[in-house]
Amino acid sequence: MATILVVDDELGIRALLSEILSDEGHTIELAENAAQARAARERSRPDLVLLDIWMPDVDGVTLLKEWGGAGLLTMPVIMMSGHGTIDTAVEATKFGAIAFLEKPITLQKLLRAVEQALVKTAPPRPAPAAVGLPSYTRPDPTSLGLPVATGHGVSLVNHLPSSSNALASEQSFELDRPLREARDAFEKSYFEFHLAKENGSMTRVAEKTGLERTHLYRKLKQLGVDLTRNKRGSGA
Repeated sequence: MATILVVDDELGIRALLSEILSDEGHTIELAENAAQARAARERSRPDLVLLDIWMPDVDGVTLLKEWGGAGLLTMPVIMMSGHGTIDTAVEATKFGAIAFLEKPITLQKLLRAVEQALVKTAPPRPAPAAVGLPSYTRPDPTSLGLPVATGHGVSLVNHLPSSSNALASEQSFELDRPLREARDAFEKSYFEFHLAKENGSMTRVAEKTGLERTHLYRKLKQLGVDLTRNKRGSGA
């Protein structure tokens, strides 16, 4: 979860990027010109800025230089342009931008660039303390999420790591029912498990399940999966 400032003079671009990134659980700040961008940067201290190059008052590269010269470039900046050239991209990189996205921006390129920018700037995790080798204990099958026969049905226990901020869930599947109903019940539990495990990130769930993002949306809607339940909280 990150705070992302989107700076673009086109209302449609701001609305589109805001919708996509909000769906990924991020908090979005919007600005349509350099003056609003300066105020938003000071107010929200964003973790990432998506900055359009061509704006009517002050262009994006000039604003980037301004922030860099004033020591305000404390967050990664991704430049965007529909009329960019190699020279423009190189210039932006020289003044502190970490990536350049050419419009129209595809969904995959946007999410990949954002994820890479946030990973690069994330604080390093402390190394785990050295410990002795643990003794081996034969695991309970239910702790591995394996199906366990229960009479005429199957109980599938999904244990998620505590770091995922999700509660362990248990689903029981009655086998004495039409195949379609049984399959839908399993698929709903399957997707709910992955949504909880990935903190509601549709991008990572799509990658884990091998589905196209749009196909995944349709599938979840068809199965009646509550997408709001696993949204990442604002404090994440």
